[in-house]
Amino acid sequence: MERSPPLERGRGAGRAFANVRSAAARSHHGQLSMDAAHPTPYPLPSRGGGALCCKVASMSEEEDLSEDGAVRRAVAPEDAAGERVDAWLTRTWPELSRSRIQGLIGAGKLSADGAGVTHASEKVRAGATYALELPAPAPAAPLPEAIRLDVVFEDAHLIVVNKAAGMAAHPAPGSMKGTLVNALLAHCAGSLSGIGGVARPGIVHRIDKDTTGLVVVAKDDATHTGLAKLFAKHRIERCYYAIARGAPEQRTGTIDTRLARSNEDRRKFAVVRDPASEAGKRAITHYWTIERFGQREGAPAGTPAASFLECRLETGRTHQIRAHLAHLGAPLIGDPLYGKQRGLKASGPHAEEADAAVRAFPRQALHAATLGFTHPITGEELRFEAALPGDLTGLLEALRRL
Repeated sequence: MERSPPLERGRGAGRAFANVRSAAARSHHGQLSMDAAHPTPYPLPSRGGGALCCKVASMSEEEDLSEDGAVRRAVAPEDAAGERVDAWLTRTWPELSRSRIQGLIGAGKLSADGAGVTHASEKVRAGATYALELPAPAPAAPLPEAIRLDVVFEDAHLIVVNKAAGMAAHPAPGSMKGTLVNALLAHCAGSLSGIGGVARPGIVHRIDKDTTGLVVVAKDDATHTGLAKLFAKHRIERCYYAIARGAPEQRTGTIDTRLARSNEDRRKFAVVRDPASEAGKRAITHYWTIERFGQREGAPAGTPAASFLECRLETGRTHQIRAHLAHLGAPLIGDPLYGKQRGLKASGPHAEEADAAVRAFPRQALHAATLGFTHPITGEELRFEAALPGDLTGLLEALRRL
């Protein structure tokens, strides 16, 4: 195991700090540039039924009820063989948009002969029976739910929450209940900003469902507007900790690219390869290697099997860190979308133990550890920290034995 110099220790999680501002180095558009110096570091967390209807056509379509809603079934004809499954289903059921079908596939709602179909780009198999589950219609507005929240800070204008893994930010297909919005509606008794609309009250920014860490939510419209301006002007300090398979070639760097939705898998975002292209949006991530672990099996000596990274966002695009690290050949451990394998190819006496820990890790190894901003109403400089959750500290301990 190889470690960078220890980071400077700071004060406890969940407390406000004064006059904290990160000066992240900027780089040229479309290039990967190396930063010689690490800005002032932040404390590293301690290791420690009946049929609804039946429509029979040439491809044998039908629809019935499930526990949650309707299930549509269709037998694929010979002339559909080899076609993308999302395209074929859109033609089969034209009242369902292709984007909705892709969303349902991504939510695990499609099967073929009983086996799950996980990618919209999968090819149709002639003769297979495809079943698509359509969730029951959701209420027009999310409902309050008494879900325990880890509240780091709260005043009359905003609330900062340390979000748990498995909790989506707001209701969406596949996650209509148990979201942060549902919990906040109960906790705040309706005192959330309405700017985000009925489905996303108070939501100014999001972190992925299976990413843990800090999120700020606005309680009133003035606060929402003020926070949105800070995010738009990149005046929010956001530090993430990530555990990656492999490691970036350079220990420290800035990834400055454009990110656009992937043509191969619409659930993913990918780096735009053409530097002259205006597709997608500019995304900038600054990263530093904290630790490197082990030796990758079959690779040249000195090639790490895994790494622990600090990532700071200058922009906040969907899946930004996940897509950027995958672009560098160091995808997050446990990432079901951007990672190509589950295990860890490492050599050494504890390689099997580390491989088992990596295979068992149930989510992308990413944690939003630091959030800092100027309070849009009071003008106070606030900075909050959330220690690594137990599943990430356990994963690190297994990797440190390599």
